[in-house]
Amino acid sequence: MSKILHLLIAAAFVTGSAGSFAASHGGAAKGEMKMEEKKEMMEEKKEMMEEKKEMMEEKKGEHKEMMEEKKEEKKPAK
Repeated sequence: MSKILHLLIAAAFVTGSAGSFAASHGGAAKGEMKMEEKKEMMEEKKEMMEEKKEMMEEKKGEHKEMMEEKKEEKKPAK
């Protein structure tokens, strides 16, 4: 009787383990889609960063020009 009880308990643990194992592998296809989405998001982010760099370079140039104009204004007229 005790052997049967031990077998039933062991079977219950095996069933639970097999179910959790299958559930963890069942989402693999969804994971691949997420990776593709992540790649797309990273590409979009790179493009945005490049645009931001370009904007910053333009602002640097404008700032530099403004500073040069201010220096010329401050020079005493001879």
